[in-house]
Amino acid sequence: MFARVVLLVMRKDLTIEVRSREILYTTLFFAVSCVLVFAFAFVREGEPLGDAAAGILWIAIAFAGTLALGRAFERERHAETLRALMLAPAARPAIYVGKLLGILALLFATELIIVPLVALLFAAPFFSRPLLLAGLLVSGTIGFAAVGTLFAAMLVRARSRDVLLPVLLYPITIPVIIAGVRGTAALVQPVVDPAIIVMLISLLVAFDVVFLTLSLWTFEPLMTE
Repeated sequence: MFARVVLLVMRKDLTIEVRSREILYTTLFFAVSCVLVFAFAFVREGEPLGDAAAGILWIAIAFAGTLALGRAFERERHAETLRALMLAPAARPAIYVGKLLGILALLFATELIIVPLVALLFAAPFFSRPLLLAGLLVSGTIGFAAVGTLFAAMLVRARSRDVLLPVLLYPITIPVIIAGVRGTAALVQPVVDPAIIVMLISLLVAFDVVFLTLSLWTFEPLMTE
């Protein structure tokens, strides 16, 4: 029953998105615009400044993720869809996981575009170790989205939700973003030390476990109250 509810909620979100493509196009446009602005600022005569690529990549992911989280739950506010989900005879954590998987699918689709774009504009050898890069992106994105999904659901009825979401989200996810930036920066060094990157991926996985556990534990009481 838990898995069925998860799949139904995720399928609902992805079906709406496939038909409208509203969030995907908006998120992609915002992320690409963010990368291009940084490219104009940090690339001089075809040469990027320092190790800017890693930080810019994760800034674009964080900003685009915040936009996607806000827009995803904006839909639930209309026609009281979220209230209907909460009144349904389904496990509340299953609803949370379904929403989380839908948001992760959108973020991963966005990363498929912006990661090659950053690598191209900043001459960053991201794909020299593709498995390590995938580990950093997947573990970091899960940690960011796990907290973001909880806060976005909690703030869906708040008047200042667009302001409150980043105010609450960024301080909590700073460790995830820092670990992602450090790991990605280590990945583009002339001499790559896989042990450091694996250690940072393990740290991100630990954050994922903590954030997911706390979110599953607190989702029902937060949404009920």
